[in-house]
Amino acid sequence: MTQQGVRWTADQVLALAPDAASRKAGSKLGAAGPWSGTGSSDEGAVWGLCKGSGSEPYRTVVDVADASGPAYTCSCPSRTFPCKHVLGLLLLWSGGEAVVATGRAPDWAEEWIAGRRGRTHEKREAEAGGSGTADPEAARRRARRRAERITAGVTELEQRLADLLRSGLATAEQAGYGMWEETAARMVDAQAPGLAARVRELGAIPSSGPGWPVRLLEECALLHLLDQGWLHRERLPEALAATVRTRVGLLASPGGPPLRDDWLVLAQHDTSDTKLTTRRIWLHGATSGRTALLLSYGAAGRAPEIALPVGLAVDAEVTAYPGTGQPRAALGEQFAPPAPTSIRPPGVTTAEATARYGAALRDDPWLDSVPVTLRDVLPTPDGDRWQLADAEGDTALPLTPAAASRPGLWRLVALSGGAPVRVFGECGHRGFTPLTAWPTGPGEAVRLC
Repeated sequence: MTQQGVRWTADQVLALAPDAASRKAGSKLGAAGPWSGTGSSDEGAVWGLCKGSGSEPYRTVVDVADASGPAYTCSCPSRTFPCKHVLGLLLLWSGGEAVVATGRAPDWAEEWIAGRRGRTHEKREAEAGGSGTADPEAARRRARRRAERITAGVTELEQRLADLLRSGLATAEQAGYGMWEETAARMVDAQAPGLAARVRELGAIPSSGPGWPVRLLEECALLHLLDQGWLHRERLPEALAATVRTRVGLLASPGGPPLRDDWLVLAQHDTSDTKLTTRRIWLHGATSGRTALLLSYGAAGRAPEIALPVGLAVDAEVTAYPGTGQPRAALGEQFAPPAPTSIRPPGVTTAEATARYGAALRDDPWLDSVPVTLRDVLPTPDGDRWQLADAEGDTALPLTPAAASRPGLWRLVALSGGAPVRVFGECGHRGFTPLTAWPTGPGEAVRLC
């Protein structure tokens, strides 16, 4: 990512942080004071020594040219990855050549860089050489056993939904969250993580505010529809059956030929719970016009593996996962580091955005939102809520309640300054969640999440 002098911005660096505490601690180390012996190479390595509480400074090295995202090491004892020293070093490096100059890596940094790149190369060769060696019959037996377990879990879930409706939705509020968590655990045992996630979402609805019984009934109906789709999947068109399998949690491997393109990194945002951080990265193909979603996960205390700088473009291959209307893809080989680009995704009106979501629901009834770029919209207050209104026209999209409470809303308002902007985000039944915006004229992408 240092090719042609390209360095990350501070926002791109802080996107690596696994939590808010790490972002705060890393920001404090983004100044030259505690650092010595810093440097970077044209091949994408950054290194430095950071003064800590001990007599010896911490040795920190980052490889920002790794195809799956930056790799890093630090001699500090932190159990958080990346640690604050990695974040601080990258923040320092983002300041430019005058702050962290290009040069030759010291022996201790060069040894780690060479060793890691060698191991990565060997691993890829082994994976390439080992493809197709698995026993197909054994794989079919495993798939059949898992399908049987999922069917048993789905049957049990259907019975629990029937019991809930028979006894009345008010009993869900009385039973509390424990009932849902126990049901979710049963779905995990049945190897249906997609069902487990939806059950946990159901558990958060009772007592969530006015109108919760209606929302609970809607989600129960969608869950029942998914259960029935699994139980009768052999009657469905193959593409829809693949969507059902994906929604249940039976994720197939990416299929079809990889698609090489210059992929604009539209957005990157994380959602976390106590056990897992999920990172969603949206890409737009400059030539193909395709929109692709990369998902990456990190256990508690660790950032997800894949990290791409928003607003840059990367020459890479992606391979789509099966399923009707599914944008998810797997990132393949990267042929060059991310680089600045003038590419912007084409936009639509707010009315066209809602129509696009409605059409997508025909292929995937469980779809919460679709990726959409709105062109020439104005962030406008609407009572106690905000909306994005077409600069020319009389239609608008309300922001989701979560988006309206984020600091990114004020970045969007400041970027607009009363002028139309182009905004990429996710459009669904709860409204629009803005993720990235561009000014009308020349200017870089601004992250809103």
